Amino acid sequence: MSDRTRQPHDDAVYEDVPAPHVLDNPAFASLTGPHAHFAEKRGRILRYPVDVSPWLALPNAPDADDWAAVAALAGPGAEVPLAGYMGRVPDGWEITFHIEGVQLVDDGLATAPDPEAVRLGPADVPEILDLIARTQPGPFLPRTIEMGTYLGIRREGALVAMAGERLHPPGWTEISAVCTDPAVRGQGLATRLVRAVAHGIRERGETPFLHTGAKNTNAIRLYESLGFRLRRRTAFLAARTPERLAEAVS
Repeated sequence: MSDRTRQPHDDAVYEDVPAPHVLDNPAFASLTGPHAHFAEKRGRILRYPVDVSPWLALPNAPDADDWAAVAALAGPGAEVPLAGYMGRVPDGWEITFHIEGVQLVDDGLATAPDPEAVRLGPADVPEILDLIARTQPGPFLPRTIEMGTYLGIRREGALVAMAGERLHPPGWTEISAVCTDPAVRGQGLATRLVRAVAHGIRERGETPFLHTGAKNTNAIRLYESLGFRLRRRTAFLAARTPERLAEAVS
């Protein structure tokens, strides 16, 4: 598939214009694609239910009406996650969190099912939330389990490691919530689970990708050693909407 598209101009004069890649705006691609059944919508703004995922999807070039829709959807003075957004927020908004990130994609990952990995479901959510709280791999909410397949490894009945699927742009699936209890680190459990989750993704004919913090160099080295490569730099940020929604449009 070409990465470029042709746009008509005056009297059949054409120029090449880069076409956006679905991974440039993975939340929007997910919520207009395989995860459309989750989408809560206001204007051109999409988001997951607040107990599923904090990801909110802006269009590729948000305008004043889009920012007004975000503010109306979130409410006055609310903190809104804007993961992946690289532009400026309107006047009257306050950036409350910002961290540089990276997006990595499968580039020869060796995948394999894992005989010790078990599929996790809604009944496992209390244990999952406990493990997430102790390891801090990123947000996991009561219904995040519904976003895709999550696998875990248990030792003496206790959940000690997990990984699973989050965003789902067409043809791609994000690996997320990769974490291991500190008591069993160094045993390769995270590697095994990433390969097992990726195996399931590949079995569907899709390609794994993931996000992590740009300063998380240990994780980046691990993922690159497994067969991921850097695709693009991104950002994870949150902003507070104006107290008066009329101020939402700059």
